[in-house]
Amino acid sequence: MQLSIVVPVRNEADNILSLLAEIHAALDGPTNFEVIYVDDGSGDATPQRLAEALARYPRLRVLVHRERYGQSAALLTGFRAARGEWIATLDGDGQNDPADIPRLLAARDGAVRGGAARADLQLISGMRRNRKDSWLKRVASRIANGVRSSLLGDATPDTGCGLKLIARTACLELPVFDHMHRFLPALVQRNGGITICVEVNHRPRTRGVSNYGVADRLWIGVVDLAGVLWLKRRALRPQATELPRP
Repeated sequence: MQLSIVVPVRNEADNILSLLAEIHAALDGPTNFEVIYVDDGSGDATPQRLAEALARYPRLRVLVHRERYGQSAALLTGFRAARGEWIATLDGDGQNDPADIPRLLAARDGAVRGGAARADLQLISGMRRNRKDSWLKRVASRIANGVRSSLLGDATPDTGCGLKLIARTACLELPVFDHMHRFLPALVQRNGGITICVEVNHRPRTRGVSNYGVADRLWIGVVDLAGVLWLKRRALRPQATELPRP
């Protein structure tokens, strides 16, 4: 399997079928892929829409949390279930454009061909241009990104973008904690991986409402930042070579 698409959702019933159609339209062809939806304890008709989608799309797999565990937990569930060598993530609200996934794949392939140093490339992060969010959300995101980038030095101006492409091996080596998805570039770099950014499209939300507020993005992120700083400073990456038998 070349690629797994992981989409965490909660109460996104109105976006399920349209987003799935876009994902398949963007990737149908030579790419061998699967789509994994993780329902994080939805209380609307999301389970029914996913059951309907299972009958339409043979590539679709659906995992359901017994209760709400949060976006990081939903992504982790998808990472562990994924069969692809690489994993693309995108939000389930329709604001990320699935047509940008081939752009991330092309950036990965071009970077790896560009030099031996890129052999350790493990994460390609989307960087939203012309964001279609409210002014309050944009301001909060700008503040959080500025603080995070200055302290972690992760060279990622938009870590909050849900559209990312990450090597599955890198996913499984990440430290696990709530809100970890906000720090994926820094965590991959902590483990010795290379990360790059690619500009992607961003669209307004046309159906449903956001499940994550500004306070969650800003204040909780500041608390988590201290933990990620600690993880970076305590990182261990020992390298060893086994001696051959004489």
